[in-house]
Amino acid sequence: MSDKAKILIIDDDEDYRTSTRALLEGEGYEVLEADCGRKGLEAARGYMPDLIVLDIMMESPVEGYTVVQALKFRNEYGDLEEIPIIMVSSVKQDPASLFPMAGDLAMITPDAYFTKPIDIQRFLPCVKRMLEE
Repeated sequence: MSDKAKILIIDDDEDYRTSTRALLEGEGYEVLEADCGRKGLEAARGYMPDLIVLDIMMESPVEGYTVVQALKFRNEYGDLEEIPIIMVSSVKQDPASLFPMAGDLAMITPDAYFTKPIDIQRFLPCVKRMLEE
């Protein structure tokens, strides 16, 4: 059994997954990938990652937010609610401007947010910090 921290990347962009996987594995993390939200949720259940790196726009323009909600607030994924989520996306709008009528956005808010291309000098320390919390 490995004592490396486990990170799940959920993103439909294969090139992004490959480069992020290489970056994280280079830092000593164990990495698993999923190419859509549904597969990501299944992988999270089976893999029990220590951290999730998640895209927003995959099969739908807001799929990443749906994954956050499923992991953090739906009873069927309740055993995963404490896993930190770093959202990384080309979408520069915050949830409040995307969903102006939503009210409380806590149920779709990730623990951290980065826009693509990621700033590695900020991203890696964030990953480390979230894994230590």
